[in-house]
Amino acid sequence: MPVPPPFPPVDAPLELHGLACRRAGRLVFKDVSLRVAPGQAAVLRGPNGAGKSSLIRILAGLLPPAAGDARMGALSLRADPEGWRARVALAGHLDAVKPALSVRQNLLTWARLFGLRGAAARAAADGALERFDLARLADEPAHYCSAGQKRRLGLARLLVARRPLWLLDEPTVSLDARSAAEFARAVAEHCAAGGLAVAATHVEMGLPDGPVAVIAPHAPGGGEGPDAGAAGDDPFLTGAWE
Repeated sequence: MPVPPPFPPVDAPLELHGLACRRAGRLVFKDVSLRVAPGQAAVLRGPNGAGKSSLIRILAGLLPPAAGDARMGALSLRADPEGWRARVALAGHLDAVKPALSVRQNLLTWARLFGLRGAAARAAADGALERFDLARLADEPAHYCSAGQKRRLGLARLLVARRPLWLLDEPTVSLDARSAAEFARAVAEHCAAGGLAVAATHVEMGLPDGPVAVIAPHAPGGGEGPDAGAAGDDPFLTGAWE
């Protein structure tokens, strides 16, 4: 199987310290703390509206925390949000697929955005196509893809991003059982290479052993709102959310 492109080495855990989220003036959750070591995949559980997606957005640098901080070694989400975003790859609710481009061109575009050129970009894109069983569709316009194929194409961006922290919000939506299992193996390979992952999911994904955090809504009517926060200039986050 193709190996994901290398990413900057991770020599410290992801640590969440007392994170809180406020949306539209309402407290969604508070006091969320978590430690994820390199090589682990953490799972976020909780009912709809509890704040799992909001926590993913905070960790992606899309939404500022109302309180608390997240750190990877000396890197602080609050103190250096741009530096933080440069370590993050996000699979959000949208697949960020350009329908007029071919499946391969979509991945080549992402590879080039993240600094790969020439043969390196082609190798990364082709490896991701094979890993997500999209090679036979490589030259087809993306608008011909089914919902599941578009989801796999959106997830394949993770493999060309070369970023150590994968943030996954219901990543297996629209995937059949085989594709979901293949994605879980891709996450396992990323973690085995020293990466980290945090996944908000309602289903058992078969991810590498890691901590489980249960996010409970702070109060009735708290819930998650529509505002997306500021994504900065990071191209990986463009199109990942509404």
